[in-house]
Amino acid sequence: MNTLEMNHWPEKSLLWVMNQEERGGMKKPNNKRCHVNFLFIFIISGVLIFFHSLTAFASDGGVTSKFKAATQKLDANAQVETIIPLPKDIVQTTMPYQGGRFFTEARKDKITRFKCSSCHNDKPVNIKNAANISHADIKINHGDTDAALACNTCHSEKDRDYLTTSKGENIDIDHVYDMCGQCHFRQKKDWVGGAHGKRVTFWAGERVVKNCTSCHSPHSPKFEKRWPTTYSVPLK
Repeated sequence: MNTLEMNHWPEKSLLWVMNQEERGGMKKPNNKRCHVNFLFIFIISGVLIFFHSLTAFASDGGVTSKFKAATQKLDANAQVETIIPLPKDIVQTTMPYQGGRFFTEARKDKITRFKCSSCHNDKPVNIKNAANISHADIKINHGDTDAALACNTCHSEKDRDYLTTSKGENIDIDHVYDMCGQCHFRQKKDWVGGAHGKRVTFWAGERVVKNCTSCHSPHSPKFEKRWPTTYSVPLK
């Protein structure tokens, strides 16, 4: 190749490429094939990661086996302090849950006219319609429509400061969940386990949960229908 031909070599090369493209002799990259190869590599990598994780959890030294083999109980004193202050008026429940004992909010301190026996006693009542005046704000909407509950269904006739079971046993008003659980036993079971009701503090250990009457009115426990609360700006 002489000097003149070498000077014109880039131009000839470009013309050769253009002629090959026009004739179809020069193939373009196969994008579909590239995508298939990439997808295949991605799937293989995911399968390998999955089996590696499964082996880590299933082996003798896996995380699951370490939790199952643990024998040390939860140290209540080592719990992290909650940012929510614990309520002062709480009571220990009458039954434990799977993590031990737990607490609930007291009820009696929320009742403005407690003790009930301060009015419901053997003293004569000189005010006409005293019961209607004192309890005019209470509307009972609890139970079946045809057979609504009466006051003495839950309140003891003998000891006004206590609730009563269907067998005539007294229940402290702070432990109203034992009263509600006679009929709403499924909800009580979920409440003890932690699936029903709101938690005040701690998810495990000596947790504190809200009482039944913290959310439900004992005389009208059903929530009224309402629209869900939204934080988005309403559309105009």
